[in-house]
Amino acid sequence: MSARGDARDAGDRGWRDVLVAIDVGTSGARAAAFDLEGNRRLEVRRSYPTSSPRPGWAEQDAGHWRSAALGALADLSRRLGRRRRVHAIGLTGQCPSVVVIDAAHRPVRPGLIYRDNRASAEAAWMREVFGDAAIHRRTGHLPAAFHIAPKLLWLRQHEPEAWRKAALVLQPRDWVGLALTGEVGTDGTHAAATLVFGLRAGRWDEDILRRLDLEPGLFPRVVASSAVIGTLRPAIASRVGLPARTPVVMGGADSQACALGADVVSPGPVSEMAGSSTCLNAAVPEPLRVLQVTHYPHVVPGVYSTETGINTTGEAVSWLANQFYGGRRGRARTEDFERIDADVARVAAMADGVLALPVLGDGERTDPDLRGAFVGLSLRHDRASLARAMLEGVAFAIRAQLDLLRDGGAPVMELRVSGGDARLGTWNRIKADVLGVPVRTIPGDAAVAGVAMLAGIGAGVYRDAADAIERCVRPDPPIEPDRRTCEVYDRGYGAWRAFADSDVVRRGAVS
Repeated sequence: MSARGDARDAGDRGWRDVLVAIDVGTSGARAAAFDLEGNRRLEVRRSYPTSSPRPGWAEQDAGHWRSAALGALADLSRRLGRRRRVHAIGLTGQCPSVVVIDAAHRPVRPGLIYRDNRASAEAAWMREVFGDAAIHRRTGHLPAAFHIAPKLLWLRQHEPEAWRKAALVLQPRDWVGLALTGEVGTDGTHAAATLVFGLRAGRWDEDILRRLDLEPGLFPRVVASSAVIGTLRPAIASRVGLPARTPVVMGGADSQACALGADVVSPGPVSEMAGSSTCLNAAVPEPLRVLQVTHYPHVVPGVYSTETGINTTGEAVSWLANQFYGGRRGRARTEDFERIDADVARVAAMADGVLALPVLGDGERTDPDLRGAFVGLSLRHDRASLARAMLEGVAFAIRAQLDLLRDGGAPVMELRVSGGDARLGTWNRIKADVLGVPVRTIPGDAAVAGVAMLAGIGAGVYRDAADAIERCVRPDPPIEPDRRTCEVYDRGYGAWRAFADSDVVRRGAVS
């Protein structure tokens, strides 16, 4: 819960007007209700599993995306009751993840999520064909198995029967939008993650599509992130208990919406969406030339949003909780994370010589061969040392990503952390000392808050993004870096980089 009155029920009768955000996330879908001042009043979640049929693969059932989202929305609506007015519904979700559907709008196979790394060869082929600098200049991205186009090339090559049925390629947010409204659409933040979208032109790149032999009709129309894509289909409206006239706003990719919810709409601060994975976003007037930095159209017109990320950060901490703090329950609870935070606070910086690489998802988005590891272990170490090393490992990985922004000339003045892992106060202190910049937490969840803000902009509740930010965004006071601890981490960072760059933490070294 947030210190700003974040609540799980609708018991407070002092609010009437509602904006709803639906998030089709990695571990499940949720529907959240916000009042017009940006306070999250109610949230309902529905979980779903991830399947890993082979090492490096990560699939989800697209039917689960839809049923979980609609189930969460229906339950949310029931709890809100008839006395409250839902002005609009905004959409977000994991990105880039993809489902291929047929002409009857049925999935032809399970969806591939962003951390599925099976298409590494196809991504390498794209880099060879287009050239790194050229495709980065056109799309804002450097091809990786993380992106959608390589995944589609893999499907076409390895599953031709399924591919022959392909009529449309959608991301989880777009798939739920289709279910809600019957309308097919996407926005620039999702389109950019395909590798077939012209970043500056703001439309599908016909030349790239032609050279990949992909039909333009496979991809949905692109609208603004604050655009109303339609209203609820009558059958869906009846199912979820809302008026059919309720507008549905396109929204943006979760990390991009998070940047809005953290007031990262101009250069200086960096947004960290701290969930199962970590996404780092900064607003820039022009795309950077650093090839390792990806770019998206910002959900606020007129600027671009950079993005770098780490696949398993919150999930790495959950792994720790399950292995060392959750006993036999198999699922960590809030008190387990609180014990991690307390344990870590009693261990000195650099975890008594233990270093951790938090890559537990069979590869990183920019390096599919990378694997997680601990080094420097001794009999004197306990679970607290491992926990401290893991939290520091994530902070070092964030520092490496922020160095890329600095290399491109973008300022990094402050880190604004939101999401579930923002609750770990010791971790935020570690980040401030590792990064050497103030860290501010955004109470609640800036990703879903940003989507609700986009819904409000689309429905005319707010005049524009500036109005929404003024009314809804209230960061906590900054955690200032400690100079002496910064010096310790400056020395330790070099050792961590050497560890992360070594061959021993790559799949090829042990296969």
